[in-house]
Amino acid sequence: LASLEGEVVVDRLPIFLDEASDQGFPDPEDYDEEGLVAVGGRLTPELLLEAYANGIFPWYGEGYVPMWWSPDPRANFDPDNLHVSRSLAKTLRRNDFRLSWNNCFERVMRACGEERDGGTWIIPEMLEAYTKLHRMGHAHSLEVWFGNELVGGAYGVQVGGLFAAESMFHRRSDMSKVAVIAMVRSLFREGICLIDVQFRTDHLASLGVQQCSRRAYLERLTTVRDMIVDLTDLVPSV
Repeated sequence: LASLEGEVVVDRLPIFLDEASDQGFPDPEDYDEEGLVAVGGRLTPELLLEAYANGIFPWYGEGYVPMWWSPDPRANFDPDNLHVSRSLAKTLRRNDFRLSWNNCFERVMRACGEERDGGTWIIPEMLEAYTKLHRMGHAHSLEVWFGNELVGGAYGVQVGGLFAAESMFHRRSDMSKVAVIAMVRSLFREGICLIDVQFRTDHLASLGVQQCSRRAYLERLTTVRDMIVDLTDLVPSV
């Protein structure tokens, strides 16, 4: 509850998704900046794809029911604002790493979910659900190798011309940045028009991530989500 000049204002509560119903997601614009629009449901491929197509994503910890979010503002990459520092440029020019696409999706996702400060949201049911999406051709991973060692990577979900980047990891200095740069450049070259990263962090900001209002993001999403972009044979490069 909030009061504004005597008027009582109630923030809209998230809806409950019944596992047995085919109820759709509400309009995220009806919700506050935190953007918790729904709770419940199951992480089926169909529900996940519907969520991403409407600017919504799941995010919650082990032991909780699924929670579905669409925060305001949203963070995304623009090809014209990608930033490569001098030190990172040297790493890219040195080119002593190898890139691959969809080589070991589940392994990348597990690496992204390795225990870190504050715990992880990549819980077993998330791993199972997104691996199913990968097998269906809707989720993709980019891997960075040093010899035969997996040293970095990132993964995300594709809906038409949208790529929702979910997480990244590194086991050598700069390798998560290499993964992001390679993923962003390769996806835009392949025809992806919108790369969503959900939240702006200092790490992503150093690579040039931009913010826009949720409304602007949703409007842009409606223009790209029905595009046909085939990422099957993408060859990643920096």
